[in-house]
Amino acid sequence: QVQLVESGGGLVQPGGSLRLSCAASRNIFGIYHMGWFRQAPGKQRELVARIGLFGNIDYADSVKGRFTISRDNARNTVDLQMNSLKPEDSAVYYCNAYLAPDDYWGQGTQVTVSS
Repeated sequence: QVQLVESGGGLVQPGGSLRLSCAASRNIFGIYHMGWFRQAPGKQRELVARIGLFGNIDYADSVKGRFTISRDNARNTVDLQMNSLKPEDSAVYYCNAYLAPDDYWGQGTQVTVSS
């Protein structure tokens, strides 16, 4: 079992920045693909960014150039730096650790972008 705890969400004005952090209960790197997903009201959960087992990184087109995913192996954390935030980035953001059949999710952290 892996417990994932997200932090860093909040209210920010358009154009602002937030940094989300996901802390894992044990070593996860080299074991699971790690990702950040988000879900806005009435919409499906979508991938925002992910780091694969071998360090490969992917971003959703909507966040490329604005968001950066990173990991800290020593602290077992995966961070998401979000810059130039837009109202459409508002959602609950979830951390995910995945390698079939294991699929772990955090409880989510709310990000609201509004003036």
